[in-house]
Amino acid sequence: MPAKRARNDGKTALMGSGELGHTRSRKINRTVRSTAELPETMTDSPSQLDQERQHHNKVLVLIAAYKFALALLFISIGVGALHLVHKDIEDLLARLALDLRFNPESKFVNFLLDKASLLNDPMLRRIGAVAFSYAGLSAAEGIGLYLEKAWGEYLTLVVTASFLPWEIFEIIHRLTWVRVGLLLVNILVFIYLLGLVSSRKKKPAVLVVQ
Repeated sequence: MPAKRARNDGKTALMGSGELGHTRSRKINRTVRSTAELPETMTDSPSQLDQERQHHNKVLVLIAAYKFALALLFISIGVGALHLVHKDIEDLLARLALDLRFNPESKFVNFLLDKASLLNDPMLRRIGAVAFSYAGLSAAEGIGLYLEKAWGEYLTLVVTASFLPWEIFEIIHRLTWVRVGLLLVNILVFIYLLGLVSSRKKKPAVLVVQ
């Protein structure tokens, strides 16, 4: 009898340990399943992310187009400056005035010829280098704004703010509609980007759970 009772107790212990191990394995499986499903329930679906990427900020796209236009303008200036290296600029301007049927003795033509005499090869190279630098900077601003990157917005803010005092000084020195228009455009760009950056800082991060 004691031997039977010992055998029964052993079987009961083995059955209990087997059920306990089975219960633990089921809990582990449930934990693994819930962990695997966690990223899907706490993140946006791919379709929602694609829809958000397709909706660009129209104002940022417009500012980016303006920056790309400036980049093309600076590239043209740089290419033109390097093209004039080792050439007689005064002679080229005189021929251009004749082709356009300007009076070679007019004040405007004489003013251009006087300014052209100040341009030499080292100065033309410096003009080309500065123009290409500005072109690269404007292109970087345009790319960052079109992709709606924070670095693009901050870069445009810093560059625009740095040019505003110079543009105001130029208008005070000589008032023209072109300078006034550029100043107004840059002020509007600066105000809009400053408001956009400030509003994004105030918004708390929201986690969407589906």
